Amino acid sequence: MTRRLTLRARMALLTAAAVALAVAVCAAAGWYLTRNQLYHELDRRLGASIGAPPGPVPGGEPGPGGRFLHNMERQIDQALLMCRSDATGGNTDLRPFGPYEITQVVNAQGRACTIPNFGSLEVTAADARVARGDSDRALHNGTGVTAGGKTEDVRILTFPAQTTGGVRIAVSVAISLDEVEGPLDNLALLLVAVTALGVLLSAAAGLMIARASLRPVDELTGVAEHIARTEDLGIRIPAEGTDEIARLGRSFNAMTGALAASRERQQQLIADAGHELRTPLTSLRTNIDLLLRAEASGRDLPAATRHNLLVSVKAQMLELSSLVGDLLELARPDEAEPVRQSVALHEVVDRAVDRARLRGPGLTVRADTEPWYVQGDPASLERAVVNLLDNAVKFSPPAGTVAVRLAGGELTVRDHGPGIPAADLPHVFERFWRSPSARSLPGSGLGLSIVARVVAESGGRVALEAADGGGTLARVRLPGTAQPRD
Repeated sequence: MTRRLTLRARMALLTAAAVALAVAVCAAAGWYLTRNQLYHELDRRLGASIGAPPGPVPGGEPGPGGRFLHNMERQIDQALLMCRSDATGGNTDLRPFGPYEITQVVNAQGRACTIPNFGSLEVTAADARVARGDSDRALHNGTGVTAGGKTEDVRILTFPAQTTGGVRIAVSVAISLDEVEGPLDNLALLLVAVTALGVLLSAAAGLMIARASLRPVDELTGVAEHIARTEDLGIRIPAEGTDEIARLGRSFNAMTGALAASRERQQQLIADAGHELRTPLTSLRTNIDLLLRAEASGRDLPAATRHNLLVSVKAQMLELSSLVGDLLELARPDEAEPVRQSVALHEVVDRAVDRARLRGPGLTVRADTEPWYVQGDPASLERAVVNLLDNAVKFSPPAGTVAVRLAGGELTVRDHGPGIPAADLPHVFERFWRSPSARSLPGSGLGLSIVARVVAESGGRVALEAADGGGTLARVRLPGTAQPRD
């Protein structure tokens, strides 16, 4: 299995590669620009003495091309007469005219006719087209042999001309490429050295940039490792600025803060649950101990006392079962996807009212419901409505009345109990919170917490307020429709 490079190494490598590529591109561009400039100067020198294009030599003062042909008339005529393609020598002291090292004639058939002591050139198709009159000139690189017999790479210019007899020909002149290729080779070596140096410098710069850029990431890694080792969620990362690393640091701090709050809520839930479980468990154990001691001593308890103890045990078991059910409901993760289906809220309310009437036989529970369909979990919604009605039944006076109404998507539950003090209203939906006046009554303090959670999951809101004339009014607003959805 191959080992992957570290992020720092990859950043340094990518930075070095990017800089090296940029240096290489600039070096190549500089070399090609220099080459083009040198060739342009060479071409300018080639055409400086002949004009572009030269023509026949008429009477009067000849032009630049005419002067060239005028000086070469005899040699050109002799070359055409002999028409040899190899470099030849002669007794003449005449040397190539102007800056040219090699000069030769190309006849109308595209054949090279060398001039004695002027070297020879390879004839290309472009040169032949100029000789036939199909092209104005030809400019290209080629190979030539100087008058001294040395083979050289040359730059060749071929232009059309006419002999004194009016015969169409072409003349090729050439300059050695040594004065171009030599500097270009030296420049290429220099640019290669500069590029290599640039690669080394870019690698060093990339490593320094990677270290500086990843220093906040190293700090973040250290904090994460410290938290994993010590489980200390209170540590924070300094996050200054608006760049990506600062955003990452703030996100990490927000995450650890959320984890710390979640742990605190979990610990508080465990502590509150233990406190709430302690009372019924203690009472249950006491009652069971009395029954066991009576059984062990052989002295039977009076039937009424035994009955009362068993009734108390059953009530405590029911209270424990209800408390465990509430704890399981609250322990369900908030991020879990809740059940979402169409629920007939008016039917849920009607069933909850029937259960409330059984739990408060001496009370009057009036219900007025209109059809309303919401999206949510049927079981959870029914439990929430039952909790609201149980709360109203529990605090209603004997022979009191509980009014339940569902209209326009709003459910209201009104009792005529002692009401809730204004100072206690902000705490009624907290877990295990119970007002001082309700601590002597059965219950765990989780009912309204479950109501708030279920209503929030269904997209609604719930509130308690003091009712006119005394008592408490609970309002639950759930989004929905008066007609069922398909």
